[in-house]
Amino acid sequence: AKADPKSWDLREDGRWQEVTAPTKQAVKDDVLDAVEANLIAHQYDEAHSRVVDWLKTHRASPIRDRGVYLLGESNLLRDDRILSFYNFDELMDLYPASPYFYRALERQYQIADAYLNGYKNKFLGMRILGLTDEAIEMLYRIQQRSPGSTLADKALRRTADYYYANGDYDLASDAYGAYARSYPRSNDIPRIRLRQAFAALAQFRGLRFDATPVIDARQQLVDLASAYPDLAREENVSALIDRIDLSLADKLLDTAAFYRRTGEPNAAAYCYRYIIETYPSSPAVGKARIGIAQLPASALTAAPKLQQPTTRALKSPTTNTAPTP
Repeated sequence: AKADPKSWDLREDGRWQEVTAPTKQAVKDDVLDAVEANLIAHQYDEAHSRVVDWLKTHRASPIRDRGVYLLGESNLLRDDRILSFYNFDELMDLYPASPYFYRALERQYQIADAYLNGYKNKFLGMRILGLTDEAIEMLYRIQQRSPGSTLADKALRRTADYYYANGDYDLASDAYGAYARSYPRSNDIPRIRLRQAFAALAQFRGLRFDATPVIDARQQLVDLASAYPDLAREENVSALIDRIDLSLADKLLDTAAFYRRTGEPNAAAYCYRYIIETYPSSPAVGKARIGIAQLPASALTAAPKLQQPTTRALKSPTTNTAPTP
């Protein structure tokens, strides 16, 4: 019979590595069958001992990938999850064409997910070692292993959701943005974009801090309402945008007061006018009219003309960045 042609992959270190052909179902091994039976019977230590011995004596076996997979399974069920993760890594490194590849990848996802859900390793008999940072790295490796796959989609979404639930809103916003770029046809995109806007909004710490996060959140919500009106109505996005506008108007009042204190009446006049024209229904308008009436007449004539109303105009009329009072 004619031998199957060999195939090779170029490794990151510049060397070529032979790709092991997929295991054929016709190959049978009584020891590995017994290992699987041990796992089913919850005899995890026995399964582990058997498969380790088998791997030592079957280094060139055409079904060695199955043995490595069962080693990972036995370590997982013996509660050695980190070692199990590396067993599955070994399988995917050495046998990328193995029929166990995606089963191993799924196991790695389950390991990472368990750590993000609060699972802890034992230390001195107590479960006190959390590995959330390592779990995020595991999910990243999964995305690298199978870019564009359903599991990579799931891993990136899990990463973003973890950051959001953990209050790391800057990282969550970046992760949701990466998801939207990577999987634009996903059915989850409307909710992903909503979460991204919420994550941006959550980064706004108050009037005396940088307004960029709330400005970004507002624009994202406006875009969301245009693209997905049903979801916008369900989540009452218009009311949220109105509340953001109230905050932005108050932020401009604070900025105008800063300019008055620092001897920049022209810039203060610009802020007051912007409030009056852009947020006419805001309570801040009354204060803006009082403030503008207290400015010298020269400031009103010398103040820069207003641009087309946009929340991006919150930047200073005389500098490139919004001041922090």
